Amino acid sequence: MKIENSLFKYRFQIGILGLLISLLSLFMFLSPQTFMHQRIYVAFMSTIPFPTLLALGLTLLIIAGELDLSFPSIMVISGLSFSVVFEATGWASLGFVAALATGAFAGLCNGLIVVKIGVPAIIATIGTQFFWRGASTLLADGLALNLTEVRDTTFHHIFVGRLFDWIPAQTLWCVALAVLFWFLLNRHVFGDDIRFIGDDIKTAQMMGVDTDKVRISLFVLMGLISAFTSVMVCLEMANWWPTQGEGYLLLVFAAIFLGGTSVFGGQGTIWGTVIGSVIIGIIEAGIISAGLSGYWTRLVYGLVIIVSVSLYAVAFKTRRI
Repeated sequence: MKIENSLFKYRFQIGILGLLISLLSLFMFLSPQTFMHQRIYVAFMSTIPFPTLLALGLTLLIIAGELDLSFPSIMVISGLSFSVVFEATGWASLGFVAALATGAFAGLCNGLIVVKIGVPAIIATIGTQFFWRGASTLLADGLALNLTEVRDTTFHHIFVGRLFDWIPAQTLWCVALAVLFWFLLNRHVFGDDIRFIGDDIKTAQMMGVDTDKVRISLFVLMGLISAFTSVMVCLEMANWWPTQGEGYLLLVFAAIFLGGTSVFGGQGTIWGTVIGSVIIGIIEAGIISAGLSGYWTRLVYGLVIIVSVSLYAVAFKTRRI
């Protein structure tokens, strides 16, 4: 009986893992020369951690009933801070601090606008998305910055180097932060507060939860995660460009909703987000290796979001009835 209850409780996590295994098996069958070779998995470990990190931060926000559409622009302004400071001082660590400070400030602005002023999160973060993107383009005169020298730094090896010459360091950082976020959401009072706010913010306030503080903290955390990811992207590519972060919005939302986080708030898992990110990360390679055009990718991503959100909307209505 206990085993059956556990299986029912974790049915969504088991289901998403089953989907990942099924997709990998299908891709191995359709394109064994690609998916039976180590190189494709090294490539996955190099690229998938970036949207996964962003999805982890955004998962907590969505569980709390909030939203942040500005994280791609926070990435670009934070990456610019890192690049400018590194070019000026030659110290990647100082650039890293500058990037985190920039990301935290941008997240704080989002939190204050949403929580204190009362602007809906979707409107506020659309506005700040345009603002930070425009500011970074103006400050950089629309030009990319070459960071080739950063490849020779210890900082580069720590964050995006290769362990045993084939395991990308960003994968290890992603796993470590996923574990940290799991403990934060499931084994800390802060995680309980997030769920209470997502379920019913008025009830959470009656229970003594400082809802304003929690919500602002989540926006700041999202800003920090965006900055951290941006720095790793700059290190991996040895470059900063004004369009940095633009391709992550669709990937991140698809991963989160596929992973079981409810668009209505109050429900979501770190495990589901991680597995959802892996699924979204391998879809494009699977589509292309199967002989289809890469143009199918966005169609599939959009379909994933629509189906996932629809399924959880039906589940939400059923639960309320």
